[in-house]
Amino acid sequence: MGNFLYYIVSALLDLLVWAIIISAILSWLVAFDVINLRNRFVFSVSRFLDAVTRPVLAPFQKIIPTLGGVDISPIIAILVIQGARIYLLPIIFRPIIAALG
Repeated sequence: MGNFLYYIVSALLDLLVWAIIISAILSWLVAFDVINLRNRFVFSVSRFLDAVTRPVLAPFQKIIPTLGGVDISPIIAILVIQGARIYLLPIIFRPIIAALG
């Protein structure tokens, strides 16, 4: 049971990383006028990704200034999430896996 919980949390963090990457790419495509937010599907996807990634990116955007108009907070957020997934999750879940099996 503990391994299953570990897998679920790790997979959710991976999905969050992919959402941040896709959101950044989508914002570039909109900024360079490759795709248009007037398209209902693109607008829906953009709103969903914004709702998922905004709570994660907002604290980083408050701390890290933009560099020449480029927001590097997604890169820093991905590094922190991956670091937590690789180094902190095993430490956190070790007692849970030992207790639940």
